[in-house]
Amino acid sequence: MNGTGLDFEKPIIELEQKIADLRKFSENKKMDLSEEIATFEKKLEQIKHEIFDNLTPWQKVQVARHPKRPYTLDYINMLLTDFIELHGDRAFRDDLAIIGGLGKLDGKKVMVLGHQKGRDTKENLERSFGCAHPEGYRKAIRLMSLAARFKLPIITFIDTPGAYPGIEAEERGQAEAIAYNLREMFRLPVPIIIVVIGEGGSGGALGIGVGDRVCMFQNSYYSVISPEGCAAILWRNRAHAPDAAEALKITADDLLGLGIIDEIIPEPLGGAHRDHKVTAAALKAVLKKNLNILCKIPANDLLEQRYAKFRKIGKWDE
Repeated sequence: MNGTGLDFEKPIIELEQKIADLRKFSENKKMDLSEEIATFEKKLEQIKHEIFDNLTPWQKVQVARHPKRPYTLDYINMLLTDFIELHGDRAFRDDLAIIGGLGKLDGKKVMVLGHQKGRDTKENLERSFGCAHPEGYRKAIRLMSLAARFKLPIITFIDTPGAYPGIEAEERGQAEAIAYNLREMFRLPVPIIIVVIGEGGSGGALGIGVGDRVCMFQNSYYSVISPEGCAAILWRNRAHAPDAAEALKITADDLLGLGIIDEIIPEPLGGAHRDHKVTAAALKAVLKKNLNILCKIPANDLLEQRYAKFRKIGKWDE
């Protein structure tokens, strides 16, 4: 990645700069260059399609990690009203890698939570680059249990390279916290919608990833291990990450075909980082549609369907 975008985005960025320069020149010199600008804009649209309609799995991983991509707090601010953030796991501390709280989606009360990365180095260190500690997962299940008590639908946003891998996290029960969440999310008698908004890495993602609908943004990824981690194990060289990304079948299209996810949310041409508002509008439409369906299903049926949904994953008929 360069300073302004991904390596494969360079032709797009260069042409966008040319268009911006032409507009500025046209304004300063009081010249009509609308035809020339229109020609360049048409070419820009063509280049965007050529690049983003043919992304490799590894390139999609890079888009999913783009530093300007919308994060959980961005979606909360764009989609919800009257949001109140709730803090702490009532046992150790408040983990800033997972945030959550109560809000309204077009007037409907919901509990929303998700991984949160930082926009700069300082914030990323505070939020552990979106890698939650055990107290983050314990906070998450506390909030989800609260939602179940008041019969509120739950929405979770997944965006993490994985759970925090440090010794202190293991000492405080990282694996147990994630396993506990997996079990308890199957028991919550309210609708749960999962959305992979960026990176969906391993158990760090699964810790808030059990629900009635699992959706993914078009350029996100969802995997048992990162491509770099897989390459380091199988090839003993992280340079084989592109090969690992291809073999792992981690893209939204692959996972929809395998029945791991239920729906792909489209992104603006060029990726979610290029237009946050359009991306949020697409997400809102999917959330409202699925909430309308799920909220009409009786709790017992909802639990049975959720259980059956995950039990059939990995089952093959010869």
